Amino acid sequence: MSSLLKIGVFFIIEVLLNRMVGLVFLLMERKHNSVHLRFTKSAVNVIISVVLIYSLLQQFEVTRDISKVLLQSGSLMVAIATFAAQQALANVISGISLSVSRPYNVDEKIRVLQGSSVIAEGIVKDITIRHTIIRQFNGECCIVPNSVMDSAVITNTNFIENVGNFMEIEISYDSDIDKAMGLMQRICIENEQTLNTEENKVFIKSYTSNGIILKTTVWTKNLDDSFQACSDIRAALVKGFRENGITIPYQTVTVCS
Repeated sequence: MSSLLKIGVFFIIEVLLNRMVGLVFLLMERKHNSVHLRFTKSAVNVIISVVLIYSLLQQFEVTRDISKVLLQSGSLMVAIATFAAQQALANVISGISLSVSRPYNVDEKIRVLQGSSVIAEGIVKDITIRHTIIRQFNGECCIVPNSVMDSAVITNTNFIENVGNFMEIEISYDSDIDKAMGLMQRICIENEQTLNTEENKVFIKSYTSNGIILKTTVWTKNLDDSFQACSDIRAALVKGFRENGITIPYQTVTVCS
């Protein structure tokens, strides 16, 4: 078998194996699209490439002796590789750590902080053997090394079930406080996206120069539902307060001619 033919055969084998791996992980991700599956897929592809490259080197007299020497000098090669690719290895090790601990998952909204600086904020789209891809809300993608993700503070609103969001609204001192509090609670309960609102109470948070601030917590299943539910509740509060004679104070400016 000619050299070019051998190379072609190994190339085809690598492509087929990588596609098979991709198909298997695609079927697995349909059931559970998690970070550790993405990372494992990337690691398996790298292992396949390394094994096939070594096997290909064994097929030629020129490279066979070199590959044997390299294999026999494994400890030396590991030391050299470790020194030359410290950051790359750190990303791989951090990727394994992230895959095991799973502080975030694919399609979850996260905020990555180092100190007081926000490195990235958006939706996790993928994790590879080297980096994590985060699509920001403006459409741009941040490619963050795994070593940075492993050492950063990660805010993940989807890490546990249910998301709470504070809801505040101000009413005038002349308004019926009890009616306003009852109406606010009922509107929250009637919203289809809220959870456990029957247990939540409306409280008087504080006084201002214009009126009284009422406050409650809106609980939803996830952050997307929270945005929509809070928006719908705010609109319903304005309409409901107007229909029941409850005033939302606002400043006016009188211009004298």
